[in-house]
Amino acid sequence: MAGNGETEKQRAHELIEKLAPKQALAVVGLLEKMLDPVSRAIANAPVDDEPLSPNQEKSLNEAKEWLKHNKPIAHEQVLADLGITPEELDHFIKST
Repeated sequence: MAGNGETEKQRAHELIEKLAPKQALAVVGLLEKMLDPVSRAIANAPVDDEPLSPNQEKSLNEAKEWLKHNKPIAHEQVLADLGITPEELDHFIKST
């Protein structure tokens, strides 16, 4: 889709108006991430092409081996084990 910035913004507004409420919620989340300076910096950061240290390589291999015999632990479960709610984590991230 070619066009100038204003035309594209107008088209985005038109498309958003056609979304169901749950779809609009997903788009809002995406837009917030796109506008968040930390998310933008991460998205635009160069690829880390530094070689792994022997210790990092060992840890990575241990983790891969562990996953062969165990189910992954959900992020939410790790937070719960630490006594942290997802909301508390979000609040902490936004306040830093």
